[in-house]
Amino acid sequence: MRLQNVMRMPDVIDLQNVSFQFPESEKPLFSRLDFHVKQGEKVVITGPSGCGKSSLLYLLNRLYPANCDGILSGSVTLFGRDASEYEPGEINKRIATVFQDPDSQFCMPTVEEELTFTLENAKVPAGEMDQRITAVLEETGLSDFRHAVIQTLSGGQKQRVATACAWIMEPDILLLDEPLTHLDPVTAKEFVAWLNKLHASRDLTVVAIDHQVALWDGFFDREWQMEAPKQERPQVLRQVSSEAAVSLEVHELAVSPILSPVSFSLKEGSIGVLAGPNGSGKSTLLKALCGLKSTGGSVKPDRIGYVPQSPEFLFLTKSVREELAFGGGSNVDQMLERLYLNEVADAHPFAVSHGQKRRVAIGAMLCDGRPVIVMDEPTAGQDAAALQELESLLVEQASEGVTFLIVTHDMNFAARVADQVLLLREGQLTGIFTPEKVWQDEKLLCEHRLLPPAGGERYAAVASPHESFC
Repeated sequence: MRLQNVMRMPDVIDLQNVSFQFPESEKPLFSRLDFHVKQGEKVVITGPSGCGKSSLLYLLNRLYPANCDGILSGSVTLFGRDASEYEPGEINKRIATVFQDPDSQFCMPTVEEELTFTLENAKVPAGEMDQRITAVLEETGLSDFRHAVIQTLSGGQKQRVATACAWIMEPDILLLDEPLTHLDPVTAKEFVAWLNKLHASRDLTVVAIDHQVALWDGFFDREWQMEAPKQERPQVLRQVSSEAAVSLEVHELAVSPILSPVSFSLKEGSIGVLAGPNGSGKSTLLKALCGLKSTGGSVKPDRIGYVPQSPEFLFLTKSVREELAFGGGSNVDQMLERLYLNEVADAHPFAVSHGQKRRVAIGAMLCDGRPVIVMDEPTAGQDAAALQELESLLVEQASEGVTFLIVTHDMNFAARVADQVLLLREGQLTGIFTPEKVWQDEKLLCEHRLLPPAGGERYAAVASPHESFC
């Protein structure tokens, strides 16, 4: 019944024979693309990292080609009108976007000021602003963050603020670029439930990019794949020796007031996963390990490789190849091939996709020979083939003695690579467990807003926006 109703609706997005190419590229990012979305439809776009999914979204909100030198051909029609006929900013009153990196769309220091700025740009009368801000904060569960400084929030909290900024525009179309990436698993389920309720409350059209379609619990009417997945490579297995020496030793490391004193150790060649709710201090702990934040404690060794959530902060050179080789990196050509970066080896690291940027940063650290590497959400934006190759590389490097500590909300990834799971909640390390212990302990999962790998059917039922899945 739902799909029949959708089929009777008019197309609000109509792309015919569309090709798009960046001026510095030798070939189009995508060619002769046809894409149609009807009013009220919910569509997820999937495909390999770097195939142009985000660029397609930017054609829909007119960011491209209006704000780049991209070469566009074909027909792009939005709401029955040729996209080129819209005045700058006009279409953004009807099409709102939540970008993959929420930091890239914030302009103001606090949540309230960001929402106010959004309304001001839309020329909403000042007398209506307070009521609309209060309403959207309540709808998105962000009332307690109204006066919070955005840059003090976790990645997941920032993602929710970015969604609130899009929703306050009361759009006809909501574009979402991997919105679940920085959310803990239970929060992701609640986000989908909330979005489902919003969709039911008005005739909203949703177009999303996501590699984790299973987390959406059947939310979408259809999946549209831009390209066939790349051929997957076999997984490499390894076993950590019980006699291995300690490689990472942390004693009373603290970042007041976010992180209480933390002590733990990891053996050489082990892969530890750091998990817990959004805002629990996971990213802060990684930064403290690398000396970027600390108010006390000690860490050995002091030469730790770091891949942050926003990998472009690390880039120093003008090409992907140079980035991997920077600092005397070894096995650059092999790493380019293994991480599916050969095709963009000569591209500027800022010009590649978000998923490729993460792999560039990871490759640079793996080539650099660091004994300990910490990574913040390395699986974000990765298609199945790139993710499996990343897992194989981590396992191989661990077999050669490299120690990893990885922040992730992807428990399927954690189950495949982790030797230990470190759980963090409200700034406190609550324990170090074997993966099996975590997956089998319902109370532990609930307290840390996690789902067991491969579905977690007990918590997967759709709930109201503020109903806990635990």
